[in-house]
Amino acid sequence: MSIPGLEPAELPADAVEVGRIHDAWGVKGWFKVLPHSASPEALFSSKRWFLQPSERGAKAFAGTVLLRIREAKEHSDSIVASAHEVDGRDAAEALRGARIFIPRSSFPTAAEDEYYWVDLIGLAVVNRQGEALGEVRELLSTGPQTVLVVGYEAEGKPAERMIPFVSAYVDTVDVPGRRITVDWQADY
Repeated sequence: MSIPGLEPAELPADAVEVGRIHDAWGVKGWFKVLPHSASPEALFSSKRWFLQPSERGAKAFAGTVLLRIREAKEHSDSIVASAHEVDGRDAAEALRGARIFIPRSSFPTAAEDEYYWVDLIGLAVVNRQGEALGEVRELLSTGPQTVLVVGYEAEGKPAERMIPFVSAYVDTVDVPGRRITVDWQADY
C-alpha cells in the first residue's frame, strides 16, 4: 500500500534516528512509536519527521519521506502520534517498522549539565592529567546511572573501558570543544 501525500525528501545533514513506528493505534490513523530514548522530547518538539524504511517493514515508500506530525503524545507506557498524511488504520499499518529521523536542530535545548547522548558520541575522553583515554563510542543506561563506553587501542587491538557518567568521575563536558575530562586512570 502506498500512502498519498508522503513527499520524497532529503534527509537533513544533522538528522538523528530517534525511534521507529511500531504499529497502528486505533482506527483513525494514529500509530505507536518506539523511541530510542527514555526521554523522547525530540519526538514531541518536532512537527516534521523524516522516515526511512527498515530492512523489514514500511513497504509504503522507498527512500526518505517527510511526515508532517499533527500530534505526538504519551499514552500509558508508550508514545502515539498522528500525521496529516496518515488518515486510517491501513495507512498507519503500512508505516510499521519505519525509522524516524529528526534534525538535531529541532531538539529542545538541554538544561544546564544535561546532554543528548548523540552529542557525546565521538567526544575525546581525557583524564585530569591530560592523558587520552579514548573516544566515546556509545552510552549505556544501567538503571541508576549512565555509563560512557570509551574505545581505545591497547597493544594494537581495539579495546574499551567503561566510565560511569556521574559527577563523581566526570569533571567537565565540552561539547563544542569535543572533549570530556574525567577523574579516571588508564589502568582502571
